[in-house]
Amino acid sequence: MRVELGPDGPCLRHDRPDPPAGEHRVSIRVELAGLCRSDLKEVARERHGPSQFGHELVGVITESTLPDRLPTGRRVALDPNVRLARTTGFATEMYAAGPADRLLTALPRVPDLLPSRQAVFAEPLACAGHCVAALAGHLGTSPAGRRVVVLGAGAAGLLIARLAELAGADVTLANRSADRAKFLRDRGFEVCAIAALPASTFDAAVIATSFVRPDVLADALHVLVPSGLALLYGGTAPGDELSGLPVDLDHVRRHEHAVHTTWSGRPVTVAGSYGTTSADFATALTTLPSLPVERLITDEITLPELPTVLREQLTGRPLGKTVIRP
Repeated sequence: MRVELGPDGPCLRHDRPDPPAGEHRVSIRVELAGLCRSDLKEVARERHGPSQFGHELVGVITESTLPDRLPTGRRVALDPNVRLARTTGFATEMYAAGPADRLLTALPRVPDLLPSRQAVFAEPLACAGHCVAALAGHLGTSPAGRRVVVLGAGAAGLLIARLAELAGADVTLANRSADRAKFLRDRGFEVCAIAALPASTFDAAVIATSFVRPDVLADALHVLVPSGLALLYGGTAPGDELSGLPVDLDHVRRHEHAVHTTWSGRPVTVAGSYGTTSADFATALTTLPSLPVERLITDEITLPELPTVLREQLTGRPLGKTVIRP
């Protein structure tokens, strides 16, 4: 059983998917999957790049053509940025196929004792960790002691803020909407309003909203000190731009470039964070037990409920993490 994206949107299918062709193949029994904002973007046909529909998951290998390197019984997560042929993770079973080295990289091992409601955050936490590493790389030094603001208090922004704090940065998490701020405060997280941020205060601003909208990017540039860093993490599309800022935002983000330029007469650096590495997953899986990620889970559903939930969340305001237990 699985949920796929068809011409009319998400639909539940009860047949088994055709195993994809590849040099090697594994099948994975999905324990738990997470609903990501990028999944909603795909449903809305607003996401650019290859499909990653159903990519936040933890599962157990049930069949493998690499029994010595990917044995049955091993728990794994999924790195969707490694190019493989695969079926969706919104399923009771997912297939993945490709060269051995890619399969090994794409399926990082998950500790047996790590609860599934923590392990399902492996991929978003790896992305957040990659962002913090990119932050350090673009700054040219550790973020320790630097004043960093994260704009966007969804799951991604919250994880980025927490990891930046662990790296020693002085972090402020900010959001525009009062309902999301209340949601997080009720769960013990600190968040402030973007409108309340002082100008020319922060060494770096991470834009972690669903999309890098011009108004949010302008807010980020406004609160930076001269020569401060604006790091693009949220979604971009070809042609995205901010008036007065001579930067190809989509190119910078996807290629993790850094452009030193000016905005409103002030020097600024605009840089990108995109994707993950094996090291990001290794760090995420060792860090997860110490983070209160389960506080973000607000709903646990079954696969037959998922198509309706996807449609509801497209028009609503999901404030927490929905997980799917096949």
